[in-house]
Amino acid sequence: MDAIILAAGYGIRLYPLTENTPKPLLKIGEKPIIERLIRKLERLAAINKIYIVTNEKFEKHFKEWLDNFSSEKPIELINDGTNSNETRLGAFGDVQYAITSKKIENDIMVVAGDNLFELDLEEVIAFFKKRNSNVIVLHDVKDFELAKNYGIVELEDTKVINFEEKPLAPKTTLASTGIYLFPKKTTSLISKYVSQGNNLDKTGSFIEWLHKRDAVHSYVTIKKWYDIGNFEQLEKANKYYREK
Repeated sequence: MDAIILAAGYGIRLYPLTENTPKPLLKIGEKPIIERLIRKLERLAAINKIYIVTNEKFEKHFKEWLDNFSSEKPIELINDGTNSNETRLGAFGDVQYAITSKKIENDIMVVAGDNLFELDLEEVIAFFKKRNSNVIVLHDVKDFELAKNYGIVELEDTKVINFEEKPLAPKTTLASTGIYLFPKKTTSLISKYVSQGNNLDKTGSFIEWLHKRDAVHSYVTIKKWYDIGNFEQLEKANKYYREK
């Protein structure tokens, strides 16, 4: 299994903080977000390699950081060639770009680069292997108003039966955490999704399409999770990790 960390966004909701610094390199509790993610990933025996997808604007920032960082797993940067929010490939566009440019043929784990969580990913991989299926990791935000900000999932047992990005009237409070696992057989469906001209901006849009064509199962976590999408979440995460 290979891991893909999506770090090619422009973080415009956190301007001016992220105007000249990529969001995954922001420090939370004195450590960059991406370091916390990699420490989670490098402990996984199933992971062979970690790819970090960035962009033309921020590639040099990641190179400088990587020069001073050591990991137990090989890490490779991928520059998606964009230099502005207007020209971005989108989260799922970057998933496809990583797969095609690096000819990835293994199972993959996709993790959003602005994601912080206390979940043990070994449990998720065990669930993935048992189901032998696509897997999405969910967190119950327990607030229907808050759920309007996320990709929201309806389940039948563990199987996804509906996925909706930022619904105006969410039917559940089960939110996508930006962690996905895809078996290598799904690569052909990824190519089909892209070739049909579907939305590449969010990985969740692919899940919305995929669950109607192939089984997608969910792993629900109750552990702490922060999506660093705004200043409120940034401050909450900072407080938690400083105290921790």
